[in-house]
Amino acid sequence: MPTITLEAVQAKQTELTEMIQQLQKTQQIRVIKITEDTIELRPGEHYSGAVLDADGGHLHHLVLMAPRPNTKLTQQGAIDWAESVDGDLPDRQEQALLYANCKPHLKPEWHWSNETHKDDASSAWICLFSHGDQSFSPKSYEGSAVAVRRV
Repeated sequence: MPTITLEAVQAKQTELTEMIQQLQKTQQIRVIKITEDTIELRPGEHYSGAVLDADGGHLHHLVLMAPRPNTKLTQQGAIDWAESVDGDLPDRQEQALLYANCKPHLKPEWHWSNETHKDDASSAWICLFSHGDQSFSPKSYEGSAVAVRRV
């Protein structure tokens, strides 16, 4: 058995310290803190989930509202309708969350988002809730809509 010296132990300690520092650089631990919320759902509403920003931080909770328009609407008509029921159209990220968590409560047809296509101001993003596909359509076309509220 080799003789243990103070110098040998210190060398090992230095080596371990360097290894720890290297691992800390490559494996940064992130903490996401979501405060406990109480969300009151009105009759017919469904909780869709937490909406996160690009870094994984909590933005808000999303609730699918109960009202539905009686007819197909242009995008502006859908925006106006959603406002009339004290809601908003979902954005693209929120539509994906609705599809993931509220699919049984959505008609399997395409629905307007509140987002204009960045390369074509005459078009807006839509989501086909039968498959979750997202695309865009001229704002003058008539489609379905759901309203959401953000908590």
